Amino acid sequence: MRISARTQYALRAVSELAAAPPGPVHAEQIAATQGIPRRFLDNILLQLRRAGIVRSARGPEGGYWLAREPEKITLAEVIEIVEGRPDGHAEFPGVAQPLADVWSALHEHEQRLLTEITFAQIVSSRFSA
Repeated sequence: MRISARTQYALRAVSELAAAPPGPVHAEQIAATQGIPRRFLDNILLQLRRAGIVRSARGPEGGYWLAREPEKITLAEVIEIVEGRPDGHAEFPGVAQPLADVWSALHEHEQRLLTEITFAQIVSSRFSA
């Protein structure tokens, strides 16, 4: 699986929010802590807000926070929001046709794993491969 820089930034931003104490977190803090260019982060946070992953408030006391508990947000959900629904279908002609089954099994395993891992597990270091 190839993960774009944009998706990596989204995963890092959600992880930062999942680890934060209750209350809004300024985008500047997320950008600085995670090394995410601010312009990219603003677009990513807007996309995550529209998808219902984060909420936001404006003003000096404003910022971003998770819309749901980190136990209820999976890696697969954030990846799908940023990348779109993955296409696990690949065609291989002739004698290479069995590779399509391998590709499909790999994709299913990948999706299953990403659907099982939550941001609560990521920030509490309870995930091990």
